[in-house]
Amino acid sequence: GIEWSKRHVKTVLIEFTKEERELYEAVQALKYDGSLLFGNQFSLITMLREACSSREALFLTVKNMMDKYEGEVPDSFHKLMEKINAVTTNSKAEKALQLIQSINDKVIIFTEYRATQLYLQWFLKQHGISSVPFRGGFKRGKKDWMKELFKNHAQVFIATEAGGEGINLQFCRHVINYDLPWNPMRLEQRIGRVHRLGQTNDVYIYNFAVKNTVVEHILTLLYEKIRLFERVVGQLDDILAKMNFANLEHYLQDALLNSRSEGEMKIKMENITAMIELADQLAKGGEQYAAT
Repeated sequence: GIEWSKRHVKTVLIEFTKEERELYEAVQALKYDGSLLFGNQFSLITMLREACSSREALFLTVKNMMDKYEGEVPDSFHKLMEKINAVTTNSKAEKALQLIQSINDKVIIFTEYRATQLYLQWFLKQHGISSVPFRGGFKRGKKDWMKELFKNHAQVFIATEAGGEGINLQFCRHVINYDLPWNPMRLEQRIGRVHRLGQTNDVYIYNFAVKNTVVEHILTLLYEKIRLFERVVGQLDDILAKMNFANLEHYLQDALLNSRSEGEMKIKMENITAMIELADQLAKGGEQYAAT
């Protein structure tokens, strides 16, 4: 068969500061805030994930909601803004900085949010680390130019999700998943930027998650359980196709938001991993069937 280089995966757990934790909990409390009537749980999960990324990302969403709000803006929004302003450190960015300094080689950082991307560029620059941003809106020529800049000049490549498609970054072997996507497929695509055929070096992947947050639950109760990071790229497509991803997203939201206790959430997450494992067996069965 074809030789693949090794993939080393490491979970990096981060502790919030007191102010960051209070902000996260204030977002969580919105669930019980009648004045909000979110209409959908998705925005609440988005906000929780943003709170795990950067206060800048969350600020933009909250400001947007306040601007769109008809009538008097509920008090909880103003309180949330106060909590956002109270945050002075970004523990996750600090951790990324330490890691980049210790790696002392080229690093790709994937973030889900444009605001976090801009913040990280600024933050790293304060510490003398050069980076190039990469996002979906770039035209082909600009994408190639950014890749060139990264290859020859900058140490860090900061990509938003759209940066994950169709670009070969094989000359780099360290990937930081600063934010974890909901969709396991997107995680696969990211890793595929560097861990592809022809990669001769081992690849190192660092998954960041803040302790006791929705992101940690997705990482430890879902991604690690289905051994997502050990799979060959493309294996997962078949499995999730059998499962219908929209359902998966719905089940995840339900587990993370509607569970009355930690125990109930874990059971729901176990059910989800069991479904994925079943789909996995079916996919394997299909392969054997095709082989006969």
